[in-house]
Amino acid sequence: MTFEEGVLELEIGDRPVRELDDECDRIELRSRYYGLLQELRVILPGVQVLLAFLLTAPFAARFRELDRTEEFAYGLALVAAFLSVICLLTPAVFHRVGLRTARSARLRWGIRMTLLGLALLAVALLAALWSVTSFAFSTSVAQGIFAVAMTSLVGLWIALPMAVLRHSNAVPSDDGPSAANGSDGSGPVSPSDPPAAPPS
Repeated sequence: MTFEEGVLELEIGDRPVRELDDECDRIELRSRYYGLLQELRVILPGVQVLLAFLLTAPFAARFRELDRTEEFAYGLALVAAFLSVICLLTPAVFHRVGLRTARSARLRWGIRMTLLGLALLAVALLAALWSVTSFAFSTSVAQGIFAVAMTSLVGLWIALPMAVLRHSNAVPSDDGPSAANGSDGSGPVSPSDPPAAPPS
């Protein structure tokens, strides 16, 4: 199972999104989509602030003092932040202009655009960090700060969710063999069998 497939299943519960019906499961699909929009309300303000900072940075007096590497990092951060805002706004656009009956596809693409937007946000954060730290500090200090930031981002945004996903897949379901057998695992319990007599 890929990370994207795992996220799609966790967003819906135990059933993958592709197995949900637009009509029969419309309440669940609508609830999960509104939950996704609520998450984007938390993410978007920070991304918009970053983009606003990057858009105004060239007008600063010392911006021309950046070297080629720092200018490239700045340009990468600007483009990535801009594309991140577009991707993170896409689920809200789907909600307004998309076909309302295509609930499963709308949720599936909404989650994909959110994941892509977060990936672009990570690129923008790291690129902006490198551009600023390499300008303000020495190269060795900038490299140390960048390494700590990248390790934190990869650990918390990728490694931790994947570890939780693997753990959730490893947990046995409630309808396993123990559910079909008796509590002591001795064999199946028939509805017609009389209850066991309490010990004297």
